[in-house]
Amino acid sequence: MPQSASPPASRFAAIPANARLLGFAGLLPQIAAFAAILPGNPEWAFSAQALAFAYAAIIFSFLGGLWWGLAAAAPAHTARGWVFGMAVLPSLVALVSTIPWAVGMTWPGPSLMLLGLGIVGSLAIDRRLVAEGIAPPWWMTLRVPLSLGLGGLTLAIGVMS
Repeated sequence: MPQSASPPASRFAAIPANARLLGFAGLLPQIAAFAAILPGNPEWAFSAQALAFAYAAIIFSFLGGLWWGLAAAAPAHTARGWVFGMAVLPSLVALVSTIPWAVGMTWPGPSLMLLGLGIVGSLAIDRRLVAEGIAPPWWMTLRVPLSLGLGGLTLAIGVMS
């Protein structure tokens, strides 16, 4: 039976328990930032937006590190060279997203939106990692809800700023 036809519970059961628990727990800081913005308190809102920006930038960079680690662990005969190049992009995007702040332009809204789009877009790399056998078969089952969750929350916070 193809993996996509299996019940959701069995697909999540294939993910190592710690990866599943800690992965989903990783959404909590962005959920908290989003919740802090909802009351409309300007002092809380800016602090929550700044923290959401920092968290998204850190996690996006961490994702690049994961890709690098997967490529490094892949067998030498695997076509993995492209992964090393892609692995540095999240950190570069995170760095570039600080430019508006550094030069006094509107921040953090556009920067949050850039990071959110990057996180959602990272699923294309994750998908290729699985297709080429570099990432484990359960990778997308974990990555899709995490990337859509963090990316979506980051975009929403960016729109609200």
